[in-house]
Amino acid sequence: MIFSFTKKKFNKLSREQKHKKCAFVLQKIYHSLLERKTTDLLYEEYQSYLQWMEEKTFIQKDLKNISDQYHFHLALAKVNLKEHNLLPRLRTGDSVAKRKFANNAIYLDNIRSAYNVGSILRSAESFRIGSVHFAKKTPYIDHPKVQKISMDTAKHIPTYRDTPLTDLPRPIIVIDTAKDALSLYDFVFPDTFTLVMGNEEYGTSDQSLKEANYILEIPLYGKKNSINVASAFSIIASEWQRQMLKKEKTHV
Repeated sequence: MIFSFTKKKFNKLSREQKHKKCAFVLQKIYHSLLERKTTDLLYEEYQSYLQWMEEKTFIQKDLKNISDQYHFHLALAKVNLKEHNLLPRLRTGDSVAKRKFANNAIYLDNIRSAYNVGSILRSAESFRIGSVHFAKKTPYIDHPKVQKISMDTAKHIPTYRDTPLTDLPRPIIVIDTAKDALSLYDFVFPDTFTLVMGNEEYGTSDQSLKEANYILEIPLYGKKNSINVASAFSIIASEWQRQMLKKEKTHV
C-alpha cells in the first residue's frame, strides 16, 4: 500500500503535525463521499496513521462522524479554520433559490479586501437584494479569495465590473458615518435603489457622496463609530428584507 507518508516519515512529525495530517486525510474522505467516489484506500491510510500514533479511534463511513473526527484532529493540531475552510455542509434545498434577485444595485466603492467582497457576495446571494457592481479597485469574482470566501455563491449572482455609478438606479443610498446621516431604522427603502458600500479605510468616495440622494448609518453605541463593511452590509440587507416582507404581507 502506497500512502502519502511512510511510517518512518510520519513518525518524524510532531504530535500537532500528525493530527493535522489525519485531518487532511479525513477531509479527502469527506469530499470523496460527497462525490460518490471510492474511499477504501483513504480509510486504510487514515487507520494506519492512527495505529502509528497508537490511537484506538475508529470512524464509521458517515459524514457526521467524519466531520466530528476531523475537528477532533484539528483541535489537537491547534489549527483554527476560517469558515470557508470548513467541510461543506449538506442541507436539503440549499441549491433552490426561494426568490429572484430584486431590481436593486449594490455598488462596491473601491472595497479592497477580497475577504469583505466574498462575504458581501454571500450575503447578497442569500438575501437576493440585487445585482452587485464592482468599482475599478474592488477585487472581482475571478479573484481566488473572493471565490473561496463567497463559498461558491459568486457564480449565482448578477455581477458587473466598472459600471459608472451614474448608470445605476436612483435613488443612490450611501452608507457612511457622516454627521447628517439618517438612521437605517428610520429609513423606508424605495422599490428600487442603489446601495453604496465604501472603502474599509476612508469610507465612501467623494464622487459617490456627490451622487448620493440619501446617506444612511447604522446606529452604534460602543466606542467605535463603525463596523466591518461586510457586517454592515448584512445588517442593511436584513433590514431591507424585513421591510420588503412587511410590505408584501400588507398587500396580500
